[in-house]
Amino acid sequence: MARERTSAVLDESPTRAAGTDRLRVFILDDHELVRRGLQELLEDEGFEVVGTSGTAAEAARRIPALKPDVSVLDVRLPDGTGIEVCRDIHAVDPTLPCVMLTSYNDEDSLRGAILAGANGYVLKEIRGTELITALRRAARGESLFDPALKSKVLAGLAPREEPEDPRLEILSPQERRVLALIGEGMTNREIGERLFLAEKTVKNYVSSLLAKLGYERRTQAALFIARNGAHGH
Repeated sequence: MARERTSAVLDESPTRAAGTDRLRVFILDDHELVRRGLQELLEDEGFEVVGTSGTAAEAARRIPALKPDVSVLDVRLPDGTGIEVCRDIHAVDPTLPCVMLTSYNDEDSLRGAILAGANGYVLKEIRGTELITALRRAARGESLFDPALKSKVLAGLAPREEPEDPRLEILSPQERRVLALIGEGMTNREIGERLFLAEKTVKNYVSSLLAKLGYERRTQAALFIARNGAHGH
């Protein structure tokens, strides 16, 4: 467990200090003790922690402004997922490296991380030294995914000559359009701008289509549309 430490104001400047090659990192996790423990580990290894957050919304706003060399993102959060944060910040700046750090080893989240453009997906049981190595590699732009695994996941998303999933038939034309744009990685605001709808209205459509499909998360819907396709008419 991390030692208790006094809080400090974190550097909000996106520019490295002159004459240093310290890697700048942002930490997103909804557990304060995890954030403190990671910050202590990384600072002891020479990283500069430029920001921490416990919510997806705050992280999605701050990371593009801070431009860290790598962001460590928890997958499951009270107000969203680290996968959605990764996708949102890549919509602003696709060069920002992200590594998912999670307790959950499920296939849907792994696929979602790959589709969102994450550099890696590591479990919290990872040793500190291995995490440090992983973050340094990600900061260099390297992918931590096994190439064979990544190819297998992406191949599984390729169009197949299979009958259309019957669940598509219960979606309204507008829900199909919203679903197709979710598959393109758009946020609710972006979908609203595309379809000339209020963001709150889009949120209602998303909730409705997730319920009809039997899903809880947008990443599941994104994988569904990748496998089946759903184009509005």
